[in-house]
Amino acid sequence: MTDFSKLISSHIGVAATYVAATIALLNENATIPFIARYRKERTGSLDEVQISTIADEYHRFLEIDDRKATILNTIEEQGKLTTELRTRIEQCWDSTELEDIYLPYKPHRKTRADVAREQGLEPLASLLFKQGNIRPIEEAKHYLNKDVKDIEVALQGARDIIAEQISQDERARQSIRREFSYSATITTKVVKGKESDPEAQKYKDYFSVSEPLRRISSHRLLAIRRAESEGVIRVDISPDKEKSLDKLAYLFLHSNNDAAYQVELAMEDSYKRLLKPAIETEFAASSKEKADAEAIRVFADNLRQLLLESPLGQKRVLALDPGFRTGCKLVVLSAQGDLLHHTVIFLNTKQATTTLQTLIHQYQIEAIAIGNGTASRESEQMVRFALENNPTSPQVFVVSESGASVYSASKTAREEFPNEDVTVRGAISIGRRLMDPLAELVKIDPKSIGVGQYQHDVNQTKLGECLQQTVESVVNHVGVDVNTASKHILTYISGLGPALAQNIVNYRSEHGAFPNRKALLKVPKMGAKTFEQAAGFLRVTNSDNPLDNSAVHPESYAIVEQMAKDLHCTVTDLMQQSELRKQINLQRYVTDIVGIPTLTDILHELEKPSRDPRTQIEEFHFDESVHTIDDLQVGMVLPGIITNIANFGAFCDIGVHKDGLIHISEMANHRISNPSEIVSLHQHVRVRITDIDHARGRIQLSMKK
Repeated sequence: MTDFSKLISSHIGVAATYVAATIALLNENATIPFIARYRKERTGSLDEVQISTIADEYHRFLEIDDRKATILNTIEEQGKLTTELRTRIEQCWDSTELEDIYLPYKPHRKTRADVAREQGLEPLASLLFKQGNIRPIEEAKHYLNKDVKDIEVALQGARDIIAEQISQDERARQSIRREFSYSATITTKVVKGKESDPEAQKYKDYFSVSEPLRRISSHRLLAIRRAESEGVIRVDISPDKEKSLDKLAYLFLHSNNDAAYQVELAMEDSYKRLLKPAIETEFAASSKEKADAEAIRVFADNLRQLLLESPLGQKRVLALDPGFRTGCKLVVLSAQGDLLHHTVIFLNTKQATTTLQTLIHQYQIEAIAIGNGTASRESEQMVRFALENNPTSPQVFVVSESGASVYSASKTAREEFPNEDVTVRGAISIGRRLMDPLAELVKIDPKSIGVGQYQHDVNQTKLGECLQQTVESVVNHVGVDVNTASKHILTYISGLGPALAQNIVNYRSEHGAFPNRKALLKVPKMGAKTFEQAAGFLRVTNSDNPLDNSAVHPESYAIVEQMAKDLHCTVTDLMQQSELRKQINLQRYVTDIVGIPTLTDILHELEKPSRDPRTQIEEFHFDESVHTIDDLQVGMVLPGIITNIANFGAFCDIGVHKDGLIHISEMANHRISNPSEIVSLHQHVRVRITDIDHARGRIQLSMKK
């Protein structure tokens, strides 16, 4: 097998030895979280992003390798594979260049040039292409036959052959690609009749666009492509035509005579009919791919922030799913998230207030979760009224409902609550999301959580892979308690997967809580390799070994035990007493396998074992003076919550059932390149209203001081 480590190293700027080590670990089925956390010595402490990049590059080169094998076999079957051509193909690792090399040999449908060759016009084309001092009309007379009726047909056929040769010439393709790179403009034009179509008005900003392709933002390009796919606009990508033809002329026009004139006609035809459309297709695909990658990156960043949202923890929760016509669904959840009671109340009735007060007292409610959908503000007002004059009032939180309806109708929800309807399940999801957002959100398809832009327009396979990897990264970063975790969150733990996650839950149900990490090896299908991958991310809270409730890997327990022995104390003493930890000389424990990076991680974990990396949750209150867009005035300064982040800015909920937009230019008094430099998902902010478009329901906001 080809060693790709040097190739990848030159592409991403990571030492080839670390690239090779990472590839070896990946080929041993080690997961990215495991490699990043527990194999730092082998990889030079590469992080998850770098390891993921190596994995992507490795698979890309494997695909190129497979493609080369196919190309070599195809050309060899044609009897056209020379030693020189084989060497060129074997040494080529650029997919575009590889396809250029292959193009003249690639099987294709019959072309105009093929027809001309069948008519015996290839010698005439070769003669013209040399651009000698000949008379094309006189030469063409020699090629008239039953298929070639006259001189113009002969010359046209010869030009078709020349046009195809030019379009397949590697130098020509690279030259036109460079011109596309420098000067290509993307232009849009509204389809006739669509300019007055009400459904097309959302694309009004894209009815007539003309801007350099290399400068267009990813979100604008994706919007343009969506409008095109819906038949609203037509899109063209073109470079400077004169410059493109000048470059082709430099390559192919060598004389100033009648033959050269025929070649010039063929060249112009080649550009218009073959080269330009082919390269345009390439750039349309590559620009879309680039825009997809950027949109997927933003989606993944938002998802990571959402999954790492602050948890309330194990507290008794009253969850309320707001509604006007059908009422508000109320559920009471235990500190472990179990359903204790559910009912329905209607806004602003005495019965609703009484029910709330009764449930809060009866179940000793510690927190109230209110969904942020329709009637959210009214529900919050009702709840706060019911809590008036209550000295032990529970905290009130407004919780994002995004994805709750998807969960409530899912197979997962039916398995968890087979006897409850979708409205009750939705309210349960809202309450549990307050208690532990990560544990609840892993049950929902990430694409349904509502934190992406244009997620239906990007490459769905790549989006799915990236979001899956993001969820895995976050779950393993936080870690899970193996004795309380659901099968859904266990599925994402390094090395497990759905089947083994279910086996763990089944074993736990049958045999009771796991007493320690070692007991996991008794789970069916839990082999030594899988245990190695998963153990460090699974916590056992009440184990007889305190390290089982930390991120210290079992393979390193002996090191910690030796540290304790050298200091004449127990492991528990070491974890509880900072003065003891300060006496540890890490250099004493360095071996050929374990280095300072791992030892440093161990020391940090001993300081704060099982610490949740997520921040503390905070209460939030909307401004009580505004409830609808009609209550707003330009200049108002209001509290808000960031609900979504895109490249061009962030959306903010200010409590009027319409999110406002904080454009990137309005986020700070200085220039920023990325909204995430300033805001994070569900961050509490203060914003100023700068514009209100009542007709389109748009609110413009600013965070500038």
